[in-house]
Amino acid sequence: MSMDGIGVTDIGAAARGGTGPAGDIGASARPRHGIGFWLVAAGFLTAMAFSTVPTPLYPLYQHRDGFSTFTVTIVFAVYAVGVVASLLLVGHISDRVGRKRVMVPALALEVVAAVLFLVWPALPGLIVARLITGLGVGMITATATAHLHELHTVSRPHAGRGRFEVVSTAANIGGLGVGTLISGFLAQFFGAPIRTPYVVFAVLLLLGVVAVAVTPETVDVAERPEGPGWRPQRISADHGDRAGYVAAAVSGFAAFAIFGLFTSLAPGFVAGTLGHPSRLLAGAIVFAVFGTAAVAQSATNRVGQGRRIAAGLVGEAAGLVVLAVGMEAADLAGFLVGGALAGAGAGVLFKSAIGAVTAMAAPATRGEALAGLFLISYLGLVVPAIGLGIATQYTTATTAMLWFSGILLAVLAGAGALSASARRRSAAGAVPARRPSRT
Repeated sequence: MSMDGIGVTDIGAAARGGTGPAGDIGASARPRHGIGFWLVAAGFLTAMAFSTVPTPLYPLYQHRDGFSTFTVTIVFAVYAVGVVASLLLVGHISDRVGRKRVMVPALALEVVAAVLFLVWPALPGLIVARLITGLGVGMITATATAHLHELHTVSRPHAGRGRFEVVSTAANIGGLGVGTLISGFLAQFFGAPIRTPYVVFAVLLLLGVVAVAVTPETVDVAERPEGPGWRPQRISADHGDRAGYVAAAVSGFAAFAIFGLFTSLAPGFVAGTLGHPSRLLAGAIVFAVFGTAAVAQSATNRVGQGRRIAAGLVGEAAGLVVLAVGMEAADLAGFLVGGALAGAGAGVLFKSAIGAVTAMAAPATRGEALAGLFLISYLGLVVPAIGLGIATQYTTATTAMLWFSGILLAVLAGAGALSASARRRSAAGAVPARRPSRT
């Protein structure tokens, strides 16, 4: 049953300013939902930040235990496998069981992972902790995004989606950058560099559990239609605009490929090939990629969808070119500028994908549609990273990354073609109009 008696249908009626119980409930609930919006955003950001805490610490693990770059790739891949498995199995069930009943256990899993990092610091413990982290992240990404959308709709029923899009994508992408920056800072200037960051985040995650627990629920389980029960996540583009959904999914894949590069192999590349072993620098480089992504998302808030997609594609492609030149010349400045530019483009591209899918999906399947988008996006996180790790066994890191840049440029070209085709079909009336949901 619902924690506060407000279901998705009630939210939609309240957002339309309707009269009667739904409208009355919506008006009285706005302050609580407004506060809840920021509490969920904080919990979401903390969970995503925790997922990148090990990134600037990988060179320390390598130095301590003597494992290779390929082993780092495996550790990273285990995390991504956890995310994908979680998205397949439970990432979409909040549409039926409620947002909080997924988010609270997800944050609790992250706390368990933080404790494992502390009590089992050997490689097997690192692998298990990363797997559990991935499971928690897979549960929370689509769920928190849908929850934020619904809380925003009740608290600001007559506003557009701008605030929701900025906050949800900033918590997601910005959180990934914040985690590396805090971790790198703590590891650089405080004792016990591979323990202190986990202690800090264990406390923050516990606070996140409390914050989400006191937030209003937005899914009335009693009003959910009877169905076949639990099933794994469907990989379906049938969410109102098939061509648009496919374009959004490919864009998400391309965006997360950049993020995967910088959260797996970039710190080792900077410390080894470029000769800069600073833990704070490693964290700051990854933060720059995600930070510029979040800033670019905010800066393009008022830009139309078509122009925003084009800006994201061009920005990421230009960043890849600069990044490749910087890697070939072993130039840290070029590597930084290219990474920041590619990150900005990827952030805008992913924000556009989130906005498109949220707008096209029906309320009852919004969590499922977002879970599918995140699933495909996280495949972009894991597949290129594993490919790069394997490639470094046979060639230099620089050569492998140059090949990565070339392949990703081709993927971006494909995403651009799909997006243009979807817009043409929509303009020609090939996509049936669906009354937009205000939830």
